[in-house]
Formats: sequence, structure tokens, C-alpha cells
Amino acid sequence: MAGNARCRGAASPRGISPGIARIVAVLLLGTALIDCRRAPQQPVTLRYIYSWNEDRPKTRAVFDRFTRETGIRVESIPISAYTGDYRDLARKLMRDGSGVDLLNMDLIWSPILEPDLIDLQPYLADEIALIEPQLLPSYTVNGKLVAVPFNVPLGSLEYRTDLLLEYGYDHPPQTWSELETMAERIQAGERSKGKKDFWGYVWQGAAGEALTCNALEWQVSARGGQIIEPDRIISVNNPAAIRAWERARHWIGRISPPGVVAYREIDSMRLFDSGRAAFNRVWLLTPITKAGQARHISWRSSLPVVPTGFSRIPAGPGGSAGTLGGTGTAISLHSNHRLEAIAFVRFQLRALMQEGENGGGSGTMQAQFSSPPSISDAGPSSPSKAHIVSRPSVAAGSTYKEVARAYIDAVHSVLTGEKPAADAGAELERQLIEITGFRTASPKMAERTP
Repeated sequence: MAGNARCRGAASPRGISPGIARIVAVLLLGTALIDCRRAPQQPVTLRYIYSWNEDRPKTRAVFDRFTRETGIRVESIPISAYTGDYRDLARKLMRDGSGVDLLNMDLIWSPILEPDLIDLQPYLADEIALIEPQLLPSYTVNGKLVAVPFNVPLGSLEYRTDLLLEYGYDHPPQTWSELETMAERIQAGERSKGKKDFWGYVWQGAAGEALTCNALEWQVSARGGQIIEPDRIISVNNPAAIRAWERARHWIGRISPPGVVAYREIDSMRLFDSGRAAFNRVWLLTPITKAGQARHISWRSSLPVVPTGFSRIPAGPGGSAGTLGGTGTAISLHSNHRLEAIAFVRFQLRALMQEGENGGGSGTMQAQFSSPPSISDAGPSSPSKAHIVSRPSVAAGSTYKEVARAYIDAVHSVLTGEKPAADAGAELERQLIEITGFRTASPKMAERTP
């Protein structure tokens, strides 16, 4: 109203001399003319880069709700997650003046993107205190929290509930030995019915990052360490890890198809969904707070046509181990709208927490959850405990890409029969020393090192 009054003309001041009144009137008129010419202030728009597979209705619904409640717009910039240069492109867009404010980033990128991201801890302390503590180390670099969890998939086992019942099993396999026994029996039974292409267990054996996740689960459950321990000790060349790789090699052609060494997530899902496998290694969303419930994450074009259940990854002598995956939301250090970006991340976190507490997000899929993996399950080594395994991206820092490539090549060479597992482990150790400069020790020695 005040602005409109000035545009109509300035009122004469009262109680002052005519000369002063004329001066004040001129000043007020000049201010009014400036205000009338000034364009209306545009609402702030946050530019948010995220991988295309996060572009879901629920993601966009959060954007819309935030805009309705705050007036701050969120412009999404989806980029294919399967392009190898996603990380480098995101860093370029943050630095080149493109106005990027927010970034949805894979947790393994934390040490590489850290210089271009703000520390979120000082701004979101109340919300961060509610997050499961085990989710934060993958996003923490040199004491700086560079992102907060956006989605948290955990390595899990998918199984045919109908076939377990048919073959007399009242629970999914709790150990790798049980999985092998169940897979062999169900596979033989289904093939005797004429399903010659039926397999017991499918997983992701192609020479990519998914193999890192699978192989880590095998070797951690066997007490074989985490490739590079959090204290930067190379531990991978040890008898337990070697035995875990050999065990997986023994599955191929026995309970897993020979082509599994080229399988990615989409390949194993298609085979399982078509009814041609009893068990499949998948990702299951776990909540970011203890109050939440595990739920199914699906990159499928359609839901499985078979009755499906989910449970923890089978256990070995060191317990069950599920690799942690997922992405977090970060704020660019170069953002011109830092306070608005912080407000959005706070809003997004609250929405995710509310969804998790209500058990939302499971969609229309009817599934049975038997001992689903949970972040809060982690505990001492025991077959009844579930370990949350982080890939050694923070420990390896800027060398993680080279570390992962060397590990993938070593494990894949064992699975294909190109190299004996012991030779592959010894060669991998030499490569990691050269790449990182770290020292070596057994996993147990690494755990005792301060």
C-alpha cells in the first residue's frame, strides 16, 4: 500500500516550515519515481543437479511442496547416472558460473567433490542428530559433512516365497551354505519340471561397480576385510578374502549361469522377474532414521510376476554384510543462494524422515520381509548380526577410482578363471600399494590399529 501511495504522489508533511516541506516533497517524489520504475523482485530459483533415476514423482512432489510453502523455486537438472563423466560434469557446472546450488551425489564421490561443497553440520545439526550415525562416514571428509543421505539402498537378498514353501523351507537362507543347498535343490526340482534354464542364484558379476559391492559382501562376511580399512591399511590380500572369491567362482555353472560374469542389475532382475531364478542379490531401501521401515527400491520397468520376499545377505563366519549404496544431497560452495539451499535440504530431510517413519515408498508391490537388513542391525561379528559395509572411497580419497578398477579387475579375473584367486590377491595388493602408498596388514591387525 505504501508503494502505491508514493506512485500516486507524495503527501505534504505537516508541522515543518514551507521551505523544508518543499525539499522533503521533492525527495519523496524522486523516491516514488524510482520505486515505480523498479521491476518486481523475482523469486529465488535453486538449480539442483541430480541423476535421472532420482527423477521420480515423489522427488518432484517434494520440490512442489517446498515451493508452495516457501516461494523458493527448485529447477531440476537431471543428468544420466550412467555417463562416466557425471561427476566431472557436476563439478564443472558448480565452478563455471552456471548457478548450480544443489547436487545429488553418489556417496563414493565425497572425497573428490569435497573442495566444492559446504560443510552441512553447522547448519543442520538438529536434523543430522536424527540420522543413523553409520550413514554419515561415507559423506564425511576431513571432519566435513559434505552431504546428507537422499536415498539409502543396502545390499539384500530377493527370493521366491512360493518356491521356498514348495520345497519345505520356512525361512530364506541365513548363511551362504544354506543358500547353496537351497539353490541347488530348488534348481534341480524346477529343471525336472522342464525348466531347463532355471537357476538357483543370480547376482551382478560384470566388471563394474556392482561387482565391488557384491564381492565386498562375500569377503566381509568371511572376515576378509574391506579392501582398504578406514585407517588406510591395505588388507585385501588375506586368506579369508581369497576363499570368498573362490567360493563365488564355484557358484558359476553350478547354481549361477555362466553368463553371470557379464550380468548387471538389469540382467539379474529380468531373469528373476521372469521366474527363472530362486534367489537374486538386489538393493533394498533402508530408512535414514531408526524409526523407519525397510522398503523395496525398484529400477524395474514392471513389477515381478512371481511372489517375492526380501532378507539380509546370507552370513558367513563374520556375519551378514550388506554394502551401502545411494546418494546424498550437497550444497555447492559456489552457490549464490546458500541460505535458500540450506532451507531446501532441511525441508527434504524432514520429508524423508516423515516418509520413513510412516513406512512409505513401498508402492504397490506385495512383498514379504524376513529379517530385512537395517542400519541399526550392525554389531559384533556374529552370523546373527548384519554389517553395513562401506566401500573404501573416503580412505582412498582421490585414488578411489583407480582402487576400485584394480579390485574389480582382480575379482573378475578369478570369476572368469583367468587367474587363481591367490595370484589375483597378491597382484592386487601390489597395485594398491603403488596407487595409494598405504601400508599393508591383515584385517584383524588393521582393526587394532589406532
